[in-house]
Amino acid sequence: MNTKRHIPWLVTLLLMMVMSCKSTASLTSGEANLTLSKKEVLKAYHKSAPVFKTMQAKVKVVYTEGTKSQSHTVTMRMEIDKTIWINSALNLIRLMITPDNVQFYNKLDNTYFDGDFSYLSDLLGTELDYNKVQNLLLGNAIFNLDKNTFNMSVFEDAYLFQPKEQLALFELFYIVNPAHFKMNSQQLQQPQESRFLQVDYLNYQIIDKQTLPEQLKIIALEGDDETIIELEIKSVSLNEDVRFPFKIPSGFDKIDLK
Repeated sequence: MNTKRHIPWLVTLLLMMVMSCKSTASLTSGEANLTLSKKEVLKAYHKSAPVFKTMQAKVKVVYTEGTKSQSHTVTMRMEIDKTIWINSALNLIRLMITPDNVQFYNKLDNTYFDGDFSYLSDLLGTELDYNKVQNLLLGNAIFNLDKNTFNMSVFEDAYLFQPKEQLALFELFYIVNPAHFKMNSQQLQQPQESRFLQVDYLNYQIIDKQTLPEQLKIIALEGDDETIIELEIKSVSLNEDVRFPFKIPSGFDKIDLK
């Protein structure tokens, strides 16, 4: 079985989760303040982190790879620190992620995956786990952002954070908005592997006094191959009872991502 053709499905479904919920009000930019200290910026950034128990939303996803583009609408459910669940139209593709497992099945080709984060960690060149996926989903820094390990500077009317010592396998950059102190962009670069991942948070909305991403654009480069994923929020509910049904259909072929 050619496992490479399954990689975009799994990575795309994970990246689909990098979104949030529709609200009744948009987050206004406010007045930018570029004179704050690193301690003050980080305090405002951490204070803006969303807090809720569960969510459900419908998301329009536009996926473009090279000259080919496709659009999907998916349902996403989440229970903080426990489960992220995505279901496509007609239940054709379903994904469930917990702190211990990554599982999905695809009725389009009768295949399934049942494993953990180890393959994706090897693919990205850094350890990937549930918390990192959840952080990306909520517009939080994928790696912990603190004053001891990051330098801050002003770059293009925003606050730029980068590690005092960039890691050997990849370079990491965070761009924080100087008005509402949410992420404008997260960027990971692997120059030796010719890989680049950029997540731009184009707009935020306020949902039940929580500030969450509304529109995102994800750009992934590997060599000369470019993938773009754009997300638009359709509907949402927060802190309601949600279910996560998941059962791999019998007779499906297991995908071995090695």
